[in-house]
Amino acid sequence: MLRGSLPEPTPSTAWFWDATRRGELYVQECTACGGRHFPPRPFCPACGGREVTALKCSGRATLWSYVINHMVPKGGDGPYAVAVVRLDEGPLMMTNIVDCPQTPEALPLDMALEVVFEPVSETITLPKFRPVATSNGAGA
Repeated sequence: MLRGSLPEPTPSTAWFWDATRRGELYVQECTACGGRHFPPRPFCPACGGREVTALKCSGRATLWSYVINHMVPKGGDGPYAVAVVRLDEGPLMMTNIVDCPQTPEALPLDMALEVVFEPVSETITLPKFRPVATSNGAGA
């Protein structure tokens, strides 16, 4: 379910939203200092460098922090986790955890995650994360 307002692509972020519609996740990497960052912006937040490139991500992450929102909008689904994940490539990303119970027991910190993409409009596909399946088909 869609919660809140949708992001608005800008000239600096349109490439990112184009990629998510294709099922690809990117962060940016600074050519001056090598720092990797998210969300997309036209400069490096670490050194201020203006030469940043897009780096395709593996789609793997670990659960770094979260809150479970029990204040569900009328007609909405919930509760739901609002999470911060650490991408394997380094940056932190705010997202939602899906495809698992939204309980502390089901959401241990450092849990292995993989990206999934949820189309929510013609221009916006949101990257969300789910537990990485184990060999028996259950979440990690």
